[in-house]
Amino acid sequence: MSSARRNTGPRTAPVGGQRGHQAKLVLLGDQGVGKSSIALRFVRGQFPEHSEATVGAAFLTQTIQTQGQSLKLDIWDTAGQERYHSLAPMYYRGAQAAVVVYDINNANTFNRAVTWVKELRQQATGNIIIVLAGNKADLAAEHRAVATEEARAFAEENGLIFAEASARTGLAINEMFLMIAHKLLTKSPGNLNQGVRLTNEEETKSSGCKC
Repeated sequence: MSSARRNTGPRTAPVGGQRGHQAKLVLLGDQGVGKSSIALRFVRGQFPEHSEATVGAAFLTQTIQTQGQSLKLDIWDTAGQERYHSLAPMYYRGAQAAVVVYDINNANTFNRAVTWVKELRQQATGNIIIVLAGNKADLAAEHRAVATEEARAFAEENGLIFAEASARTGLAINEMFLMIAHKLLTKSPGNLNQGVRLTNEEETKSSGCKC
């Protein structure tokens, strides 16, 4: 059993009535790599012990408070089954950020992640921010199949943010999204939807991550 401290999720931040930025983020990767678990850990601070495969896509929102600014992320959690691949462009089109997820303990999912990155570079917005995220780090001590050095080297060669994380324990989940927020707000602020009014209703729905 992992001894890592569990992350209970983002803290609520009072954002009602405040104006901020908004960005579209998409999660991509093979079935079973933990995309939905990452999204739920980030948005709700929960890990679903039993979950069903996503059909089509699921939509969640989360608001990050950082650098004195608010950034609302519209998160599209896409299905990993091959039969839904043709739908993927519908979700990553116009996205300002993408998290491409693989399972650290399954080399095939890493190879598939590499393919996703290449597809994004060819078809998505030219300045899209991409994270290469190795999930299930809590199992890596016994089952690792993808070396950290190999994944990190690919990320550096392709200008990606790299992270190894665990949706189960919460390891590096909030930090990963905070890195995305920092890049969006400092490197690509012109690509964000501005003047979004963060209402109390949205605050309740998205929990408000003050990372």
